[in-house]
Amino acid sequence: MFITFEGPEGSGKSTQIARVADQLQSRGQAVVATREPGGTVLGEAVRGLLLGAEHDPAPATEAYLMTGARAEHVRAVILPALERGAWVLCDRYVDSTLAYQGAGRGLDLEALRDLQQLATGGLAPDMTLLLDIAVSEGLNRRRGAGEENRIDNETVSFHERVAAWYRAEAARDPQRWRIIDAAQRIERVTADILAQMQGVDELKSIAV
Repeated sequence: MFITFEGPEGSGKSTQIARVADQLQSRGQAVVATREPGGTVLGEAVRGLLLGAEHDPAPATEAYLMTGARAEHVRAVILPALERGAWVLCDRYVDSTLAYQGAGRGLDLEALRDLQQLATGGLAPDMTLLLDIAVSEGLNRRRGAGEENRIDNETVSFHERVAAWYRAEAARDPQRWRIIDAAQRIERVTADILAQMQGVDELKSIAV
């Protein structure tokens, strides 16, 4: 299964992926936990370029760099893991580009969708978990943890556009998306995620 974790800044995706991966592994499942941008040597280099404060790329440049890193990620990490029967838990994927560079930056969404199709070969997640949190709360979490990057410092209106796109897309495609209240305590968020995954055949015996 290929499960992606999406959400605005400070929603706790990385924390929850680690916790869910531990749960799966404790039940004997092979798991690959990865992230975007990142997951490969090339992807991590792109991550440094895009998130570092020393660069301020144009929106189209940002989109092309993200998508190029994704193409390499799919080829080198995601597809091989799925082919050998592992679960892939990915912190951000195609939807992040549509939310951030599309809704956030104002790039044409249909053009971005076409670009993602080329990069991924049409590989779509089996399930996408939206860790939903108020923009102000998420940003405060980031500041409190000292984890701010270039994207965190965008305007509040930018982050609101991103969050609104996520919510609208999740409402549009409830078959793929599951909305999780990420403002809850960490343990409750994990339990809610596992409860959503319980419907997947491979995990029907999971206890939450």
